[in-house]
Amino acid sequence: MKKVTVKPDTSKIGMVEWFRPGQYEKVKQAIKDLKKLGITKLRTGVSWAEWHVEGSPEWYDWLFPELSRHVEILPCFLYTPPSMGEADRVSAPPKYLKAYADFIDVMITRYGDYFNWIELWNEPNNIVEYDFTLDTSWNKFAEMIGNAAYWAQHRGKKTLLGGMSPIDPNWLQTMTERGVLQYIDAVGVHGFPETFDQVWDGWEENLRAVREVLESNGLNTQIWISEAGFSTWQGDEVKQWEQFKEVINSTADRIYWYGLSDLDPQYATVAGFHLDDREYYFGMKRHDGTEKLLYKLLAKEGMENINRHNYISKQYAINEKEKYTLITGGAGFIGTNLASRLLSEGKKVMIYDNLSRAGVEQNLQWLQKEYGDKLIVQVADIREKRILEECVKGAEQVFHFSAQVAVTSSLINPTHDFEVNIAGTFNILEAIRKSPNKPPLVFTSTNKVYGDLLDLGLKTDNTRYYPEDKYFRENGIDESRSLDFHSPYGCSKGAADQYVLDYSRSYGLKTAVFRMSCIYGPHQFGNEDQGWVAHFLIQALQDNPVTIYGNGKQVRDILYVEDLVDAFVLAQKNIDKIAGQAFNIGGGAENTVSLVEILDIIKDKTGKVMDITFEEWRTGDQQYYVSDTKKFRKATGWKPKYSVNDGVEGLLSWLCETRGIELPERSISKAIAI
Repeated sequence: MKKVTVKPDTSKIGMVEWFRPGQYEKVKQAIKDLKKLGITKLRTGVSWAEWHVEGSPEWYDWLFPELSRHVEILPCFLYTPPSMGEADRVSAPPKYLKAYADFIDVMITRYGDYFNWIELWNEPNNIVEYDFTLDTSWNKFAEMIGNAAYWAQHRGKKTLLGGMSPIDPNWLQTMTERGVLQYIDAVGVHGFPETFDQVWDGWEENLRAVREVLESNGLNTQIWISEAGFSTWQGDEVKQWEQFKEVINSTADRIYWYGLSDLDPQYATVAGFHLDDREYYFGMKRHDGTEKLLYKLLAKEGMENINRHNYISKQYAINEKEKYTLITGGAGFIGTNLASRLLSEGKKVMIYDNLSRAGVEQNLQWLQKEYGDKLIVQVADIREKRILEECVKGAEQVFHFSAQVAVTSSLINPTHDFEVNIAGTFNILEAIRKSPNKPPLVFTSTNKVYGDLLDLGLKTDNTRYYPEDKYFRENGIDESRSLDFHSPYGCSKGAADQYVLDYSRSYGLKTAVFRMSCIYGPHQFGNEDQGWVAHFLIQALQDNPVTIYGNGKQVRDILYVEDLVDAFVLAQKNIDKIAGQAFNIGGGAENTVSLVEILDIIKDKTGKVMDITFEEWRTGDQQYYVSDTKKFRKATGWKPKYSVNDGVEGLLSWLCETRGIELPERSISKAIAI
């Protein structure tokens, strides 16, 4: 029987995002994100305490009309001005209880045209949000909220009782007995399963318990999940996606997910500055704007299709009886090609990938369709140490490709670059060292570990740079070259490179390092930061402009991915011989090309006239790099089979086939079947 995928009711789903006064750009970005995600409801906080700060009224004068043009606003009115509280903190009850209702009246008078619902307080049964030690009988809270709810209804607004956290039917019963709910149109609940709510019976059980209290008191009040979320503070983005699916498929009358972006680490939470790091990672995007898995899935496929992504799989305990090859970053371009080769030979492969790179989910779906049960999928982050250790235990060999791959990204967010490239590599090495079978490891490093190479004494002609020294022109750069790390990316990959080699020396692990030049081929979704051959071809096929950083004469030896896969296979076969060594891997001196030369080749093969612009050089870029591959050739007998011409035709053929584009006539006779 065919399984039917149920589509959630997207009309009842909203987002939670709090803004601080003056965060104009954050608001504008949030509006763009909500449009991209197809979300039209927003719950946001309005602080009574901040209202009395100079400049705040002007901020809200801008905020309400700006938001209301794009979304339905649910303002949450909360936090006592310390000067008006029983204690000098925003969680205290006000000394004059009617003052809260007066504040609500001011807000409705000034901004009531921009909203129909209001939320009264936030998480009142959470001592951090409302200090009930100053109100042990809850009489003060009941009077404060009851007054405000009565007056809000009188002013024509519907009211939501601030969300319970944790969900507590007994507390709700107390509020009913205190007479609060006679003026409340919807009851809010908050839930954070597997982040804060460690004892969790599921959304439906919690909603049922709340519903029973309402029904037993003769109330026909709606039940809203006014805040639900999952913190990715330990790197588990799959669990965030799973928790999102759970809550939006619940029977609540309305649902608000928290939130759009991680909390800026420079700010303190209500509880204090970084007292609980879980508070800082609830966003669908990281603080630097990087999209997490959930955001990517919603933006690409839409809210209504969130249940369809059955290619995503995560195992917290590995029960595989048959040994497998573990490929971290295995859904990426290189990992997919290696996995396909091994799977086609009947071997079992585990793909370990967090799906952070654009397009990799397509690679994963393709592998699953082609190879079925021989493929094991583990969607996880390289920083999830315990899961990584579990995966290594069942591996007979490991290829470590997980990485932050762009110099530009490392300059924007060096912390992320460090955590993924250095700490991530350390995690895999430690997992291997601790494992009983200690599988061999091949790690992909980069030519960036050799620095800018300007000391080669470069000359230039009409289309390319070349070294003055004839030896380097004919052979390229070998492994005796001194290491010189440029850019955070160069430092992180270089440090990881050295860790891999040292774990062979210090612990006897069978490890080898590939310092790679430019690799290209099928299953590559290139961009201008990484995968530039594919990027140029894609831009040409789509009639998009191309930007060149520098003068375009920079030279690389490019290697077709099938030749690289041959090298990986040979490395594992010869691991006893090559362990503890680094090898420069690329197309070699016979497969060199500059950027402007590859653009001419692409123009010839696609028949496209490309719009090319030139920008300033980027930090850490090498004007010339060509690999001397003799060391690896001598050790394993490897040699590239594909010329630049053949490789570009192969990639072009794959790009046209997968995009439904007719292959240009000039390339048909030469195209390689992939």
